[in-house]
Amino acid sequence: MTESESKKIHVARDLDETIPEGPLGSAPPAPPDALVKLQAEMNELRQTLILRQADFENYRKRIERDRHEESRRGIARLLEDLLPVLDGFDRALQSRADVEADEHRKGFLLIQKQLWDVLSKHGLSRIEAEGKHFDPHFHLALDRVETTELPDGTVLEVLQQGYKFHDRVLRPSAVRVAVHPSGHAEERPNKSKAAN
Repeated sequence: MTESESKKIHVARDLDETIPEGPLGSAPPAPPDALVKLQAEMNELRQTLILRQADFENYRKRIERDRHEESRRGIARLLEDLLPVLDGFDRALQSRADVEADEHRKGFLLIQKQLWDVLSKHGLSRIEAEGKHFDPHFHLALDRVETTELPDGTVLEVLQQGYKFHDRVLRPSAVRVAVHPSGHAEERPNKSKAAN
């Protein structure tokens, strides 16, 4: 026996450890209960790791979704600030229709088209209102005109253009709405009651 092997045996005896049978350095076989316990701990750690990975993936997705929403809110704020510019273009193009201003009008139209193309690429769209049925989610009634020529609640004229950013209304369309005179509105229910 060599001197180093003798020292290892002495150290093992001092610590009340058993000396393994067989070659030095090999561990004794683990009792079956200890093996079951280690496998249970390993399975528990594996499940914990899987849960942590799922939690992290959900967190990453939520952060990405929040970042995307914050970006959209920033663009919406910018678009809201640019709406008066679009209104200014519309008023300038409607006010000057004489021959001298024709070249300037073409320039305004080109600039307006370029601006509109950029804004619509980022999700801005006009709210269609004229000729449509009044919808308080998209329209703001500023004036009522009594008429029987059109159905009650039809938008006659757009006084100020409304806009949406994706599905969110940035500004409702300010409109003039057709309403039936009070005499016609009263006749209708009586006719329907008589039919019943």
